[in-house]
Order: sequence, then C-alpha cells, then structure tokens
Amino acid sequence: MPHHIDNRPRCPWANSSGLMRAYHDTEWGVPVHDDRLLFEFLVLEGAQAGLSWSTILNKREAYRTSFARFDPSKVAAFTEDTVAALLADPGIVRNRLKIESAVANARAFLDVQAEFGGFERYIWRFTDGATIENAWRNIKNIPCETKESHAMSRDLKQRGFAFVGPTICYSFMQAVGMVNDHVVGCFRWGEV
Repeated sequence: MPHHIDNRPRCPWANSSGLMRAYHDTEWGVPVHDDRLLFEFLVLEGAQAGLSWSTILNKREAYRTSFARFDPSKVAAFTEDTVAALLADPGIVRNRLKIESAVANARAFLDVQAEFGGFERYIWRFTDGATIENAWRNIKNIPCETKESHAMSRDLKQRGFAFVGPTICYSFMQAVGMVNDHVVGCFRWGEV
C-alpha cells in the first residue's frame, strides 16, 4: 500500500498529485446528500468520459466558474450562445456533446427534483439509502460497473440524462459515497 509524507496508507491512485491526495483524503467516498454537489459530480463524471479523473480535477475550478457554481436552474437556462462560449473556454473540456449534455442533464435534474422532492431522494434509492460497504483488498478487484450502476444508468437515460452509462454511474456512486471503494488498507476505508 503506497504511503505519502504523512505515512498514512492510501488507495494507490491517490498519490499521483497533491490535488488527487486532497480529493481522496477529504471527498472521495464521503456520502453526499446536497443536491448542488450531486449535480456537480454528475456533470464532472460525464465530462470525464474517455479522460482521466486528474484532468477533470485540474479543471474543476474552471468548471465551477463556467457552470454557474453548478446551480442546476442556471445551467438549465444556458442558451446556444452560452454553449458557444463554453466551447471556446480553455479551462474546461471543450466537447460539444458533453457541454450540451450538461445543459440537458440540468433540465432533467430539475424534473427529478420536482418529482421526488430532491435529487438526493431519487438517487440514493439505488442503494436503498445507504452506502454499500465494500472490502476490496486490491484495487484490481474494484469493478467498473455493478447491477446498481446499470439500474441507475437505465433510469437516468429514461429520464433524459446523457453521459450516464453504467461505468460513469459507478464512478459517480464512488465519488458521492454511495459505495465505499477505498481499499481495506487505506486509512480512509474505515473513516467513510
């Protein structure tokens, strides 16, 4: 198990940079019940498709600025002119499909909030309202998708969301603490 300066064992992927360590140590796997933060992770996980998480993490502040601090009602109101401006923004991933999906997802997100009284109430149903506690000893054993991520993906797509395949959904579930995929030897495994 790799260690860092503070001698705490971490998941192997966490030691690639200070930003990744901070994300691993303070955010990844912590249960999120705040709709704005859930929307942020939904957009960022979709933006990651085909890219590394470190790329997205390095662009996160630019995303927060460009996507109205991830206020879904503001993003839902983005126009073609806004999309065109975002396509010229070097701080984010300039992919038309990903940008347009973020806008469409904001609109679908608002619909889900209206139907369920909050996105958090809707999304946590896929794990029966609780974190799935895994006990992986090796990072190679962690799956890319599960039956829960497949169910989530299917339902989100039926509701008009895009860039929400089963692998993206599983990454989202890991990020927002719907699953605890810290390896057993990691100091965060027992903390989250």
